[in-house]
Amino acid sequence: MFEDLGRPLRAFQSSWRAVDLAALVLRGVLGFVFVAHGGQKLFGWFGGGGIRGTTAFLRSVGIPAPDAFAYVVGIAELFGGVLLIAGLLTAVAAAGLVIDMAVAIATVSHAFSFFSQQKVGYGWELNLALIGLAATLLIMGPGAWSVDAALGLTRRAGGAPLRPTGPRAPTRRPRRRPARART
Repeated sequence: MFEDLGRPLRAFQSSWRAVDLAALVLRGVLGFVFVAHGGQKLFGWFGGGGIRGTTAFLRSVGIPAPDAFAYVVGIAELFGGVLLIAGLLTAVAAAGLVIDMAVAIATVSHAFSFFSQQKVGYGWELNLALIGLAATLLIMGPGAWSVDAALGLTRRAGGAPLRPTGPRAPTRRPRRRPARART
């Protein structure tokens, strides 16, 4: 019974189309999260403190050069999120955001518990989840429905991997099968 019910689902989940759809959803949601957080830090969107509030917070937790790092963090998150949504330079944006969140854990959140709680402070669970999601994009790529794919910077639609071209491209030689012993 379950074999017949699961067949269409397995067929979809085993296709490149499903991987491309998952990458699109992941890029969209993760990109929005980072755009919102970057907007909070730079412009005070969504109830954030803007650049002054970000600078004051970084100063209060002992970050050196808080005026400069407030801009660095805000710009990295805002534009990293925009790049993820578009699927443009996805590997660069994802790597930058992984570093951003790792630094956030190492400098601020590590002092608190894993969970974010009002009584305890800013936990590092969200940072860790964002690292995992950005690292997933870094590993699997942006998918076929991205600017990277349109520019030829990643796997194209249909699942065919890119092959290097030009005079220095490796050539593919057919495998030879060993001769079978005849008896």
